Amino acid sequence: MYDREDVELALYALEEGMSTREAARLVGCSQTAVVDWVAGRVPRRRRGGRIVAREAPTGGVEPLTDGERAAYEAAMTENMLLRAVLDDPRAGGSPPASMSNARKAALGERLRAATGLPLREITRFLGISKSSYEYHRARLGRDRYAALRREVRELFESMGGGRGYRPVHAALRRRGARVSEKVVRRLMREEGLTARRPRRRAYSSYAGEPSPAPPNLPLGADGTHDFSAPAPNRLWVTDITEFGLPCGSKVYLSPVLDCFDGRPVAWSIGERPTAALANSSLEAACAALAPGERPVVHSDRGGHYRWPGWVAVCERHGLVRSMSRKGMSCDNARMEGFFGTLKSEFFHGRDWSGADAGGFMVELNRWMHWFRSGRASEALGWRTPDENRRLLGWAV
Repeated sequence: MYDREDVELALYALEEGMSTREAARLVGCSQTAVVDWVAGRVPRRRRGGRIVAREAPTGGVEPLTDGERAAYEAAMTENMLLRAVLDDPRAGGSPPASMSNARKAALGERLRAATGLPLREITRFLGISKSSYEYHRARLGRDRYAALRREVRELFESMGGGRGYRPVHAALRRRGARVSEKVVRRLMREEGLTARRPRRRAYSSYAGEPSPAPPNLPLGADGTHDFSAPAPNRLWVTDITEFGLPCGSKVYLSPVLDCFDGRPVAWSIGERPTAALANSSLEAACAALAPGERPVVHSDRGGHYRWPGWVAVCERHGLVRSMSRKGMSCDNARMEGFFGTLKSEFFHGRDWSGADAGGFMVELNRWMHWFRSGRASEALGWRTPDENRRLLGWAV
């Protein structure tokens, strides 16, 4: 059953240009009922003990009382605001009750511009007090993350501009900042701080099969690789990688990596990929061995690792040689992964146009030292390799 006020409100809404569906939604009835009212079929009412039909209004519609007009105007205002919310692309069709006060204030300013309604109508519709509205309106356009943005950029650049949001978030947490990982990711995206760079074709030292290759020890019988190590100096991997500089020079790095925690044991840097470069990094790594330690040293099939000089160093220090299969870069995946990190975080995306070979080698050597003592890794519980070894009781 509907009252006379409901019928008159629906009829006036139709006169103002609303559709029957919109008028039905305004009153809270079915669209069929509104159609019946327009045709003169008014709702039934109870008289005495029997139901009779109400008489259809004749001679026009009676004027609204002040209360009825106020209710009608309030309903029309709410309808106008609801339409404005649905048309607002930034509101996303969300009901105002589900919004924070800050979002309500931002939406309220857009509604005022779209409808021209006074502030009291806007705040009533949004369900927010005038004082809260004014508080948040005064802060519209301010960046609450301005200080955090500067700190995120500072950390990103201090890591060489090559690490993603997870290491940056971990560094912020270590500083005592309470911020979610999603916020750090969004800020880095907004600031254009990305660690993904195009990869260049890797340098290859393969020089044929001059001598028999030793067995591929990290490769299991089931075809899977195991590059883990229970303690330091049990399994080493090595290789040589190339850096092409804009000045036309090339620089080569030959590191020896410990598979226990990914810590570079030693490395050599030069302008030519000679056998002496590979031998010198292995000699430096062996100098850190304790008596009785005989690690497995795994490499690819490059000529540097099959020449007599390399074999002699391994025999002198009691190292166990291991070598990848021909053309299988995945057999030395631990070293390839390190080179990928190195190129992404240190080399790609940085402007080396003013650097010569000497200056570049100084920067590369500094980064290698930082990797051991300053670069926190998620795999190590966001600790550096040196910090992790000290925590586990291994001398550094």
